[in-house]
Amino acid sequence: QLQLVESGGGVVQAGGSLRLSCAASGRTFGSHLLGWFRQAPGKEREFVAGISWRGGTTTYADSVKGRFTISRDNAKNTAHLEMNSLKPEDTADYYCAADRRISLPIMTTPRNYDYWGRGTQVTVYS
Repeated sequence: QLQLVESGGGVVQAGGSLRLSCAASGRTFGSHLLGWFRQAPGKEREFVAGISWRGGTTTYADSVKGRFTISRDNAKNTAHLEMNSLKPEDTADYYCAADRRISLPIMTTPRNYDYWGRGTQVTVYS
């Protein structure tokens, strides 16, 4: 079993930055593809970024490409989402998720992920 806990959310002005963290418990953390998703009020949960089990492959939603960076440290059972140049439309609850699979490709639909954190809220004001 893998448990995920997100942190680092907050309120920030447009153009600012936040760094989200995902802390995992469970010895299999390094054996999972990871993803960050977000869900804004009244909208469906959407893929933000994903990373392979070794961190060598990443993928991003077009809406965040060039602004967000996903990373992971398997030795510390943590993952991060560095968010720069934030926009009001980035406002959402952000979730860390783990795919049971270890092999590529990185999936971008929520149903492909087996473990989820409870989320951390990000609010960007203009």
